[in-house]
Amino acid sequence: MSHEHQEMDSFVDCIHVAIADQLRACRTPEQLLDLERMVSLKTDVGPLYRLICDFLRDRTVAPVEAASWMGTLMDNKEKELNACRSSNYVK
Repeated sequence: MSHEHQEMDSFVDCIHVAIADQLRACRTPEQLLDLERMVSLKTDVGPLYRLICDFLRDRTVAPVEAASWMGTLMDNKEKELNACRSSNYVK
């Protein structure tokens, strides 16, 4: 593995650790949804739900933490989808 590749892996690992720390710091659904938007806008690590799945696989986070976060993210996506459906019916 080249030195440049090792540096990039280290950088990505640092981003993942920082995101895991920020996830744990979220105390409200709004904070989690703000983090989701920030990760989407300011990084290219992929969607937050995918990172949570990776964290579960790597055993970086506890399943109970991940379940709570995923529930919040999925509830929000469901709400957005329902709003989109409702707006399409109005037209």
